[in-house]
Amino acid sequence: MAADSVLKVLFELEGVFIHPSSEEGGSEQDSLISGCLRIVDKDADVLVEYRPLEDSDPSNMLCAGKDSSSVMEWDQCSGEKLLETQQSYETEWDMINAVSFKRRSVTNGEGSLNHSSERSRWAFSFSLSDLRCIRVKEQGWSFLLLQLSESCRSPPALHFHQGGSRDFLDSLRRFAVISQAAGEEVCLMVSSPNRALSQSFENLLDENNFGLVNKFRNDPYVTTLGGFSKVTNYIFDAFRGTEEQHQRPPEEVADLLGEVIPGLEINQQEEPGFEVITRMDLGVRPPVSRRDPVSSEEWSRHQDAEGRMINVPLLKQIIFKGGLCHAKRKEAWKFLLGFFPWESTVEERKVLHRDKTDEYFRMKLQWKSVSEQQERRNSKLRDCRSLIEKDVNRTDRTNRFYEGLDNPGLVLLHDILMTYCMYDFDLGYVQGMSDLLSPVLYVMESEVDAFWCFVSFMDQMHQNFEEQMQGMKTQLIQLSTLLRLLDLSFWNYLEAQDSGYLYFCFRWLLIRFKRELSFQDVLRLWEVMWTGLPCQNFHLLLCCAILDSEKQKIMEENYGFNEILKHINELSMKLEIEEILQKAEGIGLQIKSCKDLPASISSILGWDPPAPPPALRTPQRGAACSSPLSRDSSAQNGCSPAFIS
Repeated sequence: MAADSVLKVLFELEGVFIHPSSEEGGSEQDSLISGCLRIVDKDADVLVEYRPLEDSDPSNMLCAGKDSSSVMEWDQCSGEKLLETQQSYETEWDMINAVSFKRRSVTNGEGSLNHSSERSRWAFSFSLSDLRCIRVKEQGWSFLLLQLSESCRSPPALHFHQGGSRDFLDSLRRFAVISQAAGEEVCLMVSSPNRALSQSFENLLDENNFGLVNKFRNDPYVTTLGGFSKVTNYIFDAFRGTEEQHQRPPEEVADLLGEVIPGLEINQQEEPGFEVITRMDLGVRPPVSRRDPVSSEEWSRHQDAEGRMINVPLLKQIIFKGGLCHAKRKEAWKFLLGFFPWESTVEERKVLHRDKTDEYFRMKLQWKSVSEQQERRNSKLRDCRSLIEKDVNRTDRTNRFYEGLDNPGLVLLHDILMTYCMYDFDLGYVQGMSDLLSPVLYVMESEVDAFWCFVSFMDQMHQNFEEQMQGMKTQLIQLSTLLRLLDLSFWNYLEAQDSGYLYFCFRWLLIRFKRELSFQDVLRLWEVMWTGLPCQNFHLLLCCAILDSEKQKIMEENYGFNEILKHINELSMKLEIEEILQKAEGIGLQIKSCKDLPASISSILGWDPPAPPPALRTPQRGAACSSPLSRDSSAQNGCSPAFIS
C-alpha cells in the first residue's frame, strides 16, 4: 500500500471570491462564490489551491489551559476549556496566555484540492512550477489573473474583496522568483527555483521525508549548502547543470559558495590574515579520562547557606569532565547560560526571576496585541510569524516532549520565538533558531526560564544568523587553520579536493551539532561547552576530533568533493559523544603543550602567546621603552580573536 501523502499548509486566506461568468459556463452572472485560497506543500511539491466555502471542512476548537507558561496536558475539545491552573507568579499574566484558536483539520484524503476529487466545479489546484505570470488588476478591489503553462487550463480570476492579495503574493515569493515584466506595470513573471533550495532548514535535513540520499546523488553540493542561505529566492539557475557530476574548478566553487553563504567572499590566493603554518611536531597526544555526571548531592556541596555557588572554577571543571545529571540541569543551565549570576543568593534570584517574568510578558503582549490590520502592514512581523509556524511544526517531532498533534510544547516553542522577535527586532527569526531553543525548553519546562536562557545562548550564537554570516565565515577559516596545524597532509588532501575551507562542517557550526547527535547527547555536549573550558571555541576542537576519526576512510577511499559532503552528512546520529569529547580535549592539551605555537592558534583558542625571553638589561635609561621586543609583545597582547563562541 502506498504511503500517505504529506500535506502541509503554508498559507491560507478565506474570503477570496470567484465571479462566475457565461464564458465559464455559468448562468449565475451576478453571483459570487466565496472560498479559501491556500498554498500547500504536498509530497515536496508546492501547490496553489482554491476551495469554495461549502466544501470546507468543519473547524475544530483547540483549547488551551489557563497558564501556558509551563507544560500541561492539552486536549482537543468542543467548546470546553481545560481549567487547569498553576500557583505561580506567572498566572497573573493569564490574560496573555489564556487563548483559544481555531485549527482546521486537514486529512490526506480531503485536504488536496483538484478537479477530480472536489464536489464543486470551481475548486482548482495547480503546481507552482506551472505558474507563468500573474496579472494584477484593480476594480475597486484587487483581483489576480493567474496564467499557467500551455499544458494547463488557467483558473478563473481571484477577487480579493476583503484584501489579502499582497499577502498572497508575498507568500508566493518564498517559493518562486517573481519579477515585473518589462513594459507592463501589472504583469508579474514567475519562475520556480530549484526545489532543493526551497526547502527550509529542517526539511533539508530530514532524510525520511525528503530523501537526502537521492538529493546527494543528484547534487550533494547543493543539498548540503543550499538550505543554509537565509534567502531562498535566488541561487537556482547557477546550480542547474548536467546529470553528470564533474569536478568543479576552484574559481567556480568559490563563486557558488559565495552566493550560497551571503557575505562569504573567497580569495583563491592566500586568505588575508592566514598565518603560514609549516609542519610542526605536536608531540604525543596525552590520554584523557571522563567522569560520571555531577549528581544532586555534589551540586549541593557547592552552595552555601544562602544559595551562593562556591568554588565555581572547580564546579565548572567537573561539569566539563562529566556533564550533569538530568535532575540538576534545570537549575544548573540557568547559571551556565548566565540567566542567574553564580554569586547570587536564593532571594536575589527570586527577585530577578520576578523582574524577568514581567519583562518577558510585556514583550509577549506586544505581538499578541497586534491586530490583523496592523500585521498586514508589518511585513517583517508577518514573515517571522509565517516562518516560525512552519519551523515549529517540524522541530523534534519524534521527541516525546514535542510529538503528536496539538502538543503544548510546540505552542510554547512558537510563543518564545515570537517574543524573541520583539526582543531582537534587528535579527528577528532565522531558520535554525528553533533547533537551538528546543533542548532548552525541554530542560526548563517553563516559558520564562526557557526564553531568558535562549537569549543568553543566542548572545553566543548571534553572528551565525546575521545577514552576512560573518561569524560562520570566521569559524570556517579558524577551523581550517587548526586542521592545518594538526594534520597538514589531511588538509592538503582536502584542499586538492576543493574542500580546504571545510564547508561540509557548516551544519555542525551553525547549530552546534544539533543534527549530528541524539537529543540526550546534545544536552550533554552543550552543557560541557557552556563551561567555557578548556579554551574558547572548544567546538572547533570537536570538529577537529570528528575529522581526525574520519580522515583515514576519506583518504583511503580517495573521496572527492561530492563524496566528502555525502560522507560527512551520513555521520549524523552515528557519533559517540564521550569519544568525541575525549579526543577533542586531548587535541587541546596536545596543542597547548606545543612549543613555538603560532600566534593565530593562540588567538583562536584564547590562550596568551608564550612570554618572550627576558631582554638583556643595559645600563642606558629608557632602553626598555625603546626595545623592539617591548613593541612586539604589546602588539601581540593587543590582538583579539575575531570570533568567540
